[in-house]
Amino acid sequence: MSPFEHGEVYVLDDGGEVDLDLGNYERFLDIKLTRDNNITTGKIYQAVIDKERRGDYLGKTVQVVPHITDAIQEWIERVALIPVDGQPGPADVCVIELGGTIGDIESMPFTEALGQFSYRVGAGNFCLIHVSLVPVISAVGEQKTKPTQHSVRGLRSLGLTPNILACRSTSALEENVKQKLSQFCHVPAENIITLYDVPNIWHLPSLLRDQKAHEGILGALNLPGFVNVAREPNLKEWTSRAEFCDMLLEPVRIAVVGKYTGLSDSYLSLLKALLHASVSLRKKLVVDWVPASDIEDETARENPDAYKAAWKLLKGADGVLVPGGFGDRGVEGKILAAKYARENRIPFLGICLGMQIAVIEFARSILGLHDANSTEFDPDTKSPCVVFMPEGSKTHLGGTMRLGSRRTYFQVMDSKSAKLYGNRGFVDERHRHRYEVNPDMVSSLEDAGLSFTGKDETGQRMEIVELPNHPYYIGTQFHPEFKSRPGKPSALFLGLIAAACGQLDPLLHTHKFPNGMAKKISLYQNGNATKFAKIPADGIYSNCNGVHA
Repeated sequence: MSPFEHGEVYVLDDGGEVDLDLGNYERFLDIKLTRDNNITTGKIYQAVIDKERRGDYLGKTVQVVPHITDAIQEWIERVALIPVDGQPGPADVCVIELGGTIGDIESMPFTEALGQFSYRVGAGNFCLIHVSLVPVISAVGEQKTKPTQHSVRGLRSLGLTPNILACRSTSALEENVKQKLSQFCHVPAENIITLYDVPNIWHLPSLLRDQKAHEGILGALNLPGFVNVAREPNLKEWTSRAEFCDMLLEPVRIAVVGKYTGLSDSYLSLLKALLHASVSLRKKLVVDWVPASDIEDETARENPDAYKAAWKLLKGADGVLVPGGFGDRGVEGKILAAKYARENRIPFLGICLGMQIAVIEFARSILGLHDANSTEFDPDTKSPCVVFMPEGSKTHLGGTMRLGSRRTYFQVMDSKSAKLYGNRGFVDERHRHRYEVNPDMVSSLEDAGLSFTGKDETGQRMEIVELPNHPYYIGTQFHPEFKSRPGKPSALFLGLIAAACGQLDPLLHTHKFPNGMAKKISLYQNGNATKFAKIPADGIYSNCNGVHA
């Protein structure tokens, strides 16, 4: 899937490759979703075709209505019963996001299915929140309601009536605009929520709470008892984090050297992981996007200005991050970025392909293997540092990579990565790759000073690489950004930011939240508090009478 068209491909624990929106849900709610939480047209049609091939429809004509729409409803009801928050039993409320625009032909079967679903479950069991844009005419500052009026009319014509309007706009809706929307869209004014621009996304929960959005939802779902019995949503931590983020002044500059820098959504989880780490270290994150191809020698000849601008950004950064990618465009630029960080002792983190190019650069510069490369980019290289994994498929590219959560075992407990992960023996992180470091070259690379501090359960697949004599030079085959959360930053991103602002040594020695941000928790066992503990940087403390927090 092209990152320029879809943004990043978010990977789940079970190996599901899904839309980046599911990453937002996981980060905000701190939950673990499954591939079945992502419903696509392809999955639904495939399921229906498979049932028809098996004879489940007894030779009947298979149609969009009722077979496709029924399959969508069955999928929703089945997945709604799967807990995702780590607690036993199904959830009380299931959130369904219907993407796209009302009237699009691609979403018509889903719209029809939800119309049938709302009628079948009845009022009080279905709440429809319609998200709509209220544009502002810049010349006069007038908020226009016509787009929302037309989209609601289209929605109603398809059998769906919104209970709540969530209106996106640059500023809060004026009262007369709310009244106009209420009159024309048949939605109570108190159920019209304005989602205006805020300094950072962490303000949104309190923005929704202040407008009583939760009461509108509970009322539509016929759960008024929750409003009367339950306390106000406890958003103290969210609010303090959002306000704290706005007050940060001291910058930390990270150069992201990648292929898809023209669309920041291509690296959304990376950006969030960098933000989580920088906020926890009380730094204002500044990301400098460096197109990898712009720092290559060919660009110096063809476009000297772009070449100079890219190198200026790279040299002005406090740390360098090289993310994953596919294809050979920009690879030589990434190798140059890794070389610059290694030789100039600049904190460096390479992820997936970023780890592989770090190994290639080391082989070229230190081992003298000038033709060292990956067989992905040069199938005939005499020094294949990175090779195709034997279990992969070269003919079927979709869904055939090494995907999902895999376990990495630390080989060197005195390494920076092991310390950042709290000196645990292993760590589970998410993967998405089909090439790996050539195990036949590991011994020669290690003899030259490269340390493979993390490997898989077989000991043959390299997962983490470090330079021990470098301030911070780490590469990982996995993607640590997918499990980073607000308040619980990824260990390796925390290490990168700490090294970039000169705080790595205190972090490695204390294993606590830096700058006094340690938090106390009470651990309960058999109903009694047994011990208090300081949460380390990765949010896990496993030494409290066997209780994991």
